[in-house]
Formats: sequence, C-alpha cells, structure tokens
Amino acid sequence: MNIPNKITISRILLIPLFMIIMLVDFGWGTLYLLGADIPVHHFIGGLIFIFAASTDWVDGYYARKYNMVTNLGKFLDPLADKLLVSAALVILVELQLAPSWIVIIIISREFAITGLRLVLAGSGEVHAAAMLGKIKMWMQIIAVSLLLLHNIIFELVNIPFDIISLYIAAIFTVWSGIDYFVKNWDAFRHSK
Repeated sequence: MNIPNKITISRILLIPLFMIIMLVDFGWGTLYLLGADIPVHHFIGGLIFIFAASTDWVDGYYARKYNMVTNLGKFLDPLADKLLVSAALVILVELQLAPSWIVIIIISREFAITGLRLVLAGSGEVHAAAMLGKIKMWMQIIAVSLLLLHNIIFELVNIPFDIISLYIAAIFTVWSGIDYFVKNWDAFRHSK
C-alpha cells in the first residue's frame, strides 16, 4: 500500500476519535475565543475534523505529484471523505447545531453516489471525483468546520456564516449529485 492510501486510511481511523471527543463531555470546561464561548471538547473535536479533512488535500497532492494514483485510492479517498463528513453531520444534528433535513439531503446524496460508483465498479469502471464534486466536498468541510467550532470565527460580526455555508454546501451537494448521475446514466441504460 502506498503512502497516499495510508494517509487516507489514517483519515478513516481518526473518525472514531473525533466522534468520542465531540460526544463525550470530559469536563474540560469552556473556552472563550473571539468573542464566543465554546466547549473545549467541541473546539478540540473541530480541530481534529479540520486536520482529518486537510489530509484529503495532502494524499491527493502526493498521489498526483509522485504518480501514485491507484484504483484503491480512487475508491478509498471519496469513501473516507463521506464517512468523515457524515459522522460530523450526524453529530451536529445530535448537538442541535445543524438542521436534520439538510443533513438528510447531504447523506442521501452520498449514499446514492456510492451506489452508482458500485454499479460502475462492477462494470470495471472507477471514476475519480469531478471538479464539481471536489467543490461540494470543500463546501461541506467549510460548513461543518464552522458549525463544529460554533461559528466563533464570525461571532464578532454576528453573521451566521456556519448556517449560510451549510445551505451553500447543500446546493452544491444536490447539483454535483445530479451532474454525476447525468454523466454516468449509461451505466443504468446498459444494465440488464
């Protein structure tokens, strides 16, 4: 297994740690930062999420630069992203920091695209994410990061950029999902 794939697997392995930190109040107290209060465990969990999400760029860059792009990597990388973001979104609903209907839309799209990828893989095709899918992913990461960190970056200007970015992420999620199905519709037309 090459280094980019190991980085991707490490991203998957960070998910349980992230979930425990976010969901268990260890009694670490509250942090006052940039004009807002945030539980310390949420701040640490948010940083773990941001670190894990950042490794997506690292493994992709490394794989392309050193010609280490593999079918396993094309499969694992989006899977790791989906698992990380889905875990964070479910936690945000649990903490009542994100509306459940948006989370349902985002996770449903991810299941649908994963199903289509399985159909394509069954016919010997493995597709890397298109640019629209990458924009969707980064919008989701920005939205989730702001929500996990209780919008502390923008608390001083009193603008809910966390929720605004979540709506933008939902729009890109739906748009990229439709685009992916349209571009790969032949997989269904030619199936028996």
